[in-house]
Amino acid sequence: MMRVAVAGASGYAGAEAVRLLLGHPEVEIGALTAAGNAGARYGDLMPHLAPVAERVLDATEAQVLADHDAVILALPHGHSAAIAEQLGDDVAVIDCGADFRLRDEGDWTTFYDTPFAGSWPYGMPELVGAGGVKAREALRGARRIAVPGCYPTAVSLALAPGLASGVIEGGDITVVAASGTSGAGKSLKPHLLGSEVMGAMSPYGVGGVHRHTPEIEQNLSAASGSTVRVSFTPTLAPMPRGILATCSARVANDADAQSVRAAWEQAYAEEACVHLLPEGQWPRTSDVLGSNLVQVQVTLDERVGRVIAIAAIDNLTKGTAGAALQCLNLAMGLPETTGLPLVGTAP
Repeated sequence: MMRVAVAGASGYAGAEAVRLLLGHPEVEIGALTAAGNAGARYGDLMPHLAPVAERVLDATEAQVLADHDAVILALPHGHSAAIAEQLGDDVAVIDCGADFRLRDEGDWTTFYDTPFAGSWPYGMPELVGAGGVKAREALRGARRIAVPGCYPTAVSLALAPGLASGVIEGGDITVVAASGTSGAGKSLKPHLLGSEVMGAMSPYGVGGVHRHTPEIEQNLSAASGSTVRVSFTPTLAPMPRGILATCSARVANDADAQSVRAAWEQAYAEEACVHLLPEGQWPRTSDVLGSNLVQVQVTLDERVGRVIAIAAIDNLTKGTAGAALQCLNLAMGLPETTGLPLVGTAP
């Protein structure tokens, strides 16, 4: 059994990590920590996590986290680096924040307001690169892993096969993605009140300013082998969980509908957590709820010469905590899907 701590356990992502760890056959849950909620009974904050309801949250301090085989950091952006540098290599650290995702310091300083902390192996095992090698090879046995963002997970897995195979071009990509309100975290914000969200959809981060933009471009450039730029528009949907990403790219001159679909089939044929749907069936956020599954569909709009790729994920599971568990398994030498739910809930 490996002993795993969760820092930031009182937030949505941290609580989702605890939920998944409770179902992991090789895990003993160690310390559960928080900042402002330190000292609180966990069940008062997360009553759905009954097996650990009587736990009292510790403060998020390095000495509390050090005595573990692994630590999942579910902290606000900019807070992980200070904790991570105090933990030795004997502790595997899986960071759900953005601190170590970006490789380019200029990208970081453009979109974030804290010092650049460097980059760690990027925790999207299924991401295919330009040479056909997937990102999981860098994750096996790694002691530090950066979990991807939720939007980049959906967008990258929707588009990467087309760029890696050359059936789509990287110079004209647009993405419109809808997210549930849990993607904004648990802090109280007027625009996230039920009375503001119910019955409404609204865009935000418009005009290339959303923080996930450089991460999406980093992933797609790795798949393409050349620089890719993306016009990304996120929207807020009246649902608590889920992301639906609708992605469009110009088809390569010699690609037809058959070769387009073949690229996605080849990329994901052996992937347990990415499901290319049968032709004519489209992803729905409700079908991946609570699961570590990505549903993907792709088609060619021959009239305008564009490929449309759509992906659905649960932003808290495959988009955050499920990816953390997937990476933890790879880091610790366990089968990749151990403890991960691969089916959604319905209705």
